[in-house]
Amino acid sequence: MDVKEDVQENIREPLMPIENILAHEDGGAGDRTNNKKVNPCMVYFSTPIAVCGSYAFGSCAGYSSPTQSAIREDIALSLAEYSVFGSILTFGAMIGAITSGPIANYVGRKGAMRVSSVFCVAGWLAIYFAEGVWPLDIGRLATGYGMGVFSYVVPVFIAEIAPKNLRGALTAANQLMICAGVSVAFIIGTVLTWRALALTGIIPCAILFLGLFFIPESPRWLAKTGKEKEFEAALQKLRGKDADITHEAAEIQDYIETLERLPKAGMLDLFQRRYLRSVTIGVGLMVFQQFGGINGICFYTSTIFESAGFSSSVGTIIYAILQVSISHRL
Repeated sequence: MDVKEDVQENIREPLMPIENILAHEDGGAGDRTNNKKVNPCMVYFSTPIAVCGSYAFGSCAGYSSPTQSAIREDIALSLAEYSVFGSILTFGAMIGAITSGPIANYVGRKGAMRVSSVFCVAGWLAIYFAEGVWPLDIGRLATGYGMGVFSYVVPVFIAEIAPKNLRGALTAANQLMICAGVSVAFIIGTVLTWRALALTGIIPCAILFLGLFFIPESPRWLAKTGKEKEFEAALQKLRGKDADITHEAAEIQDYIETLERLPKAGMLDLFQRRYLRSVTIGVGLMVFQQFGGINGICFYTSTIFESAGFSSSVGTIIYAILQVSISHRL
């Protein structure tokens, strides 16, 4: 068998050995009994802390819309200079998204959220004290970087700490809080000065940074890095002191060991003929979603309403309310 056939054979292997699946099915009744002892209070406590990062994401995205007129007037920015200020956020977010995976794998999920919080706080302070275009742009770039890291690490952390029966509902809170952050920035931005609004962006970052000291690290990351004692302690804390975590711990370990045995895939593997169609469809959907222009609408909502001859304050508030209500239903 040549190397190519060997790799293909390894890919066809199940992520979990058959005997482990059968053992899981045989132990189903026991698991259900053990699940009665599971106390997800720590999961419910950890999730609101984590989604403060999602709220901070929304605050960054929603900042430029209600502040455009005031910033341009106070600092004498041209329309082109303010356009750079508004759009440079996305460049920072791209850099943050690219580096978020390695950061989260190296310093952990909590460590990555701390790094992101520091960047966001530094960015908001730079915007608050800005007296010219450069501090504004640097601050906006820094908040964008933090936003990009949050976009990856928050849903990953929630998915890794949540039990299976709660995972879908809890990870949905990520998107809800992003929309809430945008909407609150829109609404309070109609009554606060642009400098005061920048300070409000620090609040969720501070809550997240401090809250991380009281919640456990992701058990899956701890298991992946070989920290056995910390892994079991974190999982026990998340499931409750009386919960039997033996089966779940073994399942996580088996999954990680199986992944490590699989051949390591590289970026160029995505361009193999058998993957090309799936990659094209997946990437195409993401690209066309962004080219739909929703970020432009979000960044300049007040100006759009004003140009249409509608009250910018009323239009922004209506937009904010609709955004949260629709995201909640979805």
